[in-house]
Amino acid sequence: MSTKEKIQESVDVAELINGTSELVLHNDDVNTFDHVIETLIRVCNHSDIQAEQCAMLVHYKGKCTVKTGEFDKLKNQCLQLLDAGLSAEIV
Repeated sequence: MSTKEKIQESVDVAELINGTSELVLHNDDVNTFDHVIETLIRVCNHSDIQAEQCAMLVHYKGKCTVKTGEFDKLKNQCLQLLDAGLSAEIV
């Protein structure tokens, strides 16, 4: 019988705010590909192809980083994705 040790990393809040953060979109069983693609184009300024590729990655991998940047800039985009019914978070 083996044991796996889980490690929780502590991250400084200032590092999250000033450093590079990622806007991650998660898969769900509710939204259509078209809705996800249209929302990524509108909210994240993705091209058609980029939005389609992200939607496919989310579907098959469970999640995808759709944007990187400063926390403050990503916060508004994350809220817009959530308002559109998508599942997103900033990490």
